[in-house]
Amino acid sequence: MGSSSSPAPAIKRLEGKVALITGGASGIGKCTARLFVCHGAKVIIADVQSELGQKVCTQIQSEYGETITYINCDVTKETDVEKAVNTAISLHGKLDIMFNNAGTFGTYDPSINELKYENFKKVMDLNVYGGLLGAKHAARVMIPEKKGCILFTASCAAVLYGNTPYAYTASKHAVVGVTKNLAVDLGGYGIRVNCISPTAVVTPMTATLFHAEKVVEEVTSAMASLKGVKVDANDMAEAALFLASDESKFVSGLNLVVDGASHLRNSASSTVVSS
Repeated sequence: MGSSSSPAPAIKRLEGKVALITGGASGIGKCTARLFVCHGAKVIIADVQSELGQKVCTQIQSEYGETITYINCDVTKETDVEKAVNTAISLHGKLDIMFNNAGTFGTYDPSINELKYENFKKVMDLNVYGGLLGAKHAARVMIPEKKGCILFTASCAAVLYGNTPYAYTASKHAVVGVTKNLAVDLGGYGIRVNCISPTAVVTPMTATLFHAEKVVEEVTSAMASLKGVKVDANDMAEAALFLASDESKFVSGLNLVVDGASHLRNSASSTVVSS
């Protein structure tokens, strides 16, 4: 999960770029923040976990000696998201990359008979509306520059079916749809929009859901068609790095599924979560 520093790459793929990562205090967001800094980006972590977010910034800054900033941000509150984007501009003069990664699994409700409005609304507000707010305010500052990259964390729950909570599944399908719609709407301004659909990897959220990190790894390994490859949150960060870098300069509207071909092998799945 990226607890130790990586050696500085020979070529820094995000040199001079500014990135804002929501949900960056833990899990995939934390790994992505570290990797982006390693590749030369100025990073702002936006999260509701203030103590943890500050700690992560201190750790990464000590590892790489590069600027990284934490800002408290509830992505379901537009004023918070607007403030986070404005902070990027005030600190660094621009925003090149907006990674809408914050998300929640919500309450586990595998049966339609157990569906509860309160849980459904909470999950949709955070996973979908929060991401839309991030895209809205990123576009506000990217459109005048005629360039930028907006990313989302979707999930394999958007391509696998069965035994996954309805609210979570609905939200991640919506994220993929939003990604494609934005790619068309913002393409004329030179803004690329893509999403990543991770398999289940060890994060605080999945470890809590499955009750043990080892169980997450076993489920992921059993479902994948690709065998003999160990996967973790850093692999999702690598996917984000590719989509954020100029190496993918003509890639937009893509749902990059990172699951070892699980979705090709399993049309019905065990519980699959990410973020």
